[in-house]
Parts: sequence; C-alpha cells; structure tokens
Amino acid sequence: MIGAWFGLEGWPGGATPGALLLAFLLGAVPFSFLIAKARGVDIRTLGSGNIGATNLARAAGPALGAVGLLLDAAKGAAAVLLARWMTGGVPGSGGDAVAGVLAILGHNFTPFLRFRGGKGVAAGAGVFAVLAPGALLVALAVFLLAAGLSRTVALGSVLGALALPLAAHLLRGDRDVVLAAVAVAALTVVRHRSNLMRLARGNENRFGAGGRT
Repeated sequence: MIGAWFGLEGWPGGATPGALLLAFLLGAVPFSFLIAKARGVDIRTLGSGNIGATNLARAAGPALGAVGLLLDAAKGAAAVLLARWMTGGVPGSGGDAVAGVLAILGHNFTPFLRFRGGKGVAAGAGVFAVLAPGALLVALAVFLLAAGLSRTVALGSVLGALALPLAAHLLRGDRDVVLAAVAVAALTVVRHRSNLMRLARGNENRFGAGGRT
C-alpha cells in the first residue's frame, strides 16, 4: 500500500502521472489572489499576507471572501472528480485520494506565486466533500464549535483537521481516504504553526480584531 502511494508499485488506483499533475496544477490556481488582483489589491501585502479566502475577506470584503472560499473548495472537489474520470470513474480507487492531497499541496505551495500559497482549509473541504462527505461534516462541526468558542479561525481549522482522520476512519473506513485525511491534518497543523505559537503566547487575533488569521 505504501509502495503504491509513492509510485513503487505503479500509480495508485490507475491514476496516471498526467492526472496527478493536473490535480496539483488545478489546486495551484490562486483564486483569492486573482480576485483581489482584479481589484488592484495584492493580498500578499495585507493582513497575514496569506493568499487564501480569509485574507481576501479582510482585503476586499466578506462577499468576495466567500467567492474565493467557494472557488478554492470547488477546485479541490474538481481535482478528485477529474482523477476519478481519468481512471475510469471508480470511487475509492486510491488515485482520487492522492489527487486530492496533491490539489491541496498545489494550493499551499503554488508554483504560480513562487510556491507561496494558502493554508489549504477550503481546498481540503472541497476534496473531502467528494471523498468522505460524512467525515467532512464532523470536521466542520468541530471547526464551528472551536472557532465559535475561541473566536479564532486558526484553532477551529486545526481542530477540525485533526478530527478529520478519526471521522474518516469511523464513518468511511477506506484506508486511502484515511491516509489522505492524515496527510491533510498534518499539512494543516504545519501551515498554522505560526498561529499556534501566537495562541500559546496568548496574542492570536480574534474575530473582528483585524491582523493575522
């Protein structure tokens, strides 16, 4: 199984290098950055400097932030569906889970912006809306509860991501999906490490306080 994931026993689920590359490049499209740029704003110079939907909402308003979030989620879902289509349309083949992880990596480290990307939360939600919608709902509930109580998007994102592998294991049981969820959880923690350090120091920004997210 591990060999299949790393290409030692052939491409997982029949996914071709082309399908996996397309998933990465699709995930790498920086929608929130492009939306802000169309309004003459470079969101890399504002707020947290992140190119995700949260920083877009701060720079251009919540309506455009919601558009960026939906587009990021849509590209994650599209990467999984594209991989399924290119491998015969079979859910759970393994190739779709790998494509989903690659789409999130593309978002986090987009080559279109010198590998400076977002944090992958919205893209990950799109991926798991297709791979394991039940697990995503559990993770979303954890996110909303944690973010609401702490008034920090970062803590909600991290705890929601950590809940995802357990929910995927209990509700889905597919090891490829669970491995993908573990990878996404690890990426989310790493991408939020600066937020977690500020939380530990007690100076992470809360809802409505401006600054970093």
